[in-house]
Amino acid sequence: MAKLLGCIAADPNISDVRWASYMLATVKHECADTWTPVPERGPDAYFDKYNAGTPLGIRLGSTNPDDGFRFRGRGYVQITGRANYDRLSRALEMGDQLIDDPDLALNPEIAYRIMSYGMRAGAFSGKKLGDYINGNMCDYYNGRKIINGLDRAGTIRDYAQKLEQMLRNISLDATTPA
Repeated sequence: MAKLLGCIAADPNISDVRWASYMLATVKHECADTWTPVPERGPDAYFDKYNAGTPLGIRLGSTNPDDGFRFRGRGYVQITGRANYDRLSRALEMGDQLIDDPDLALNPEIAYRIMSYGMRAGAFSGKKLGDYINGNMCDYYNGRKIINGLDRAGTIRDYAQKLEQMLRNISLDATTPA
């Protein structure tokens, strides 16, 4: 979790504690309380639904018979599918790196960059952090639409509220005694 917090603290695009709280709540849920980037789990056959020629595979840009497993979900926010790996690799100015080595999405810094960019730019669902958290508005419940519809929206809202309170209670004043 220290690495994740360090990434958030160093990100010049994250200046709202509520954005940081919602990102952390999303990671808590998506990574099953591990706070580390994880691969989507399941037997190899589970990923066949993402292969070229299947309805889901077509939507995800699969071009090869083994693309389902190769481009399974990874990271803090489980990017899935050849097209998403390609699009995010280019958006992050990584060229073809995520296509050539999808496991790079498990690297904490890269996983964070994917999550930060995707949640801010609406790269996952067309919805972005600023749609739900801005100025005086904070809708952690509907913010779930940024990643995955309203799946577990209440749970993630509750996490975000608790994390926001914790972050607000942390003193970052260097003059405060330890």
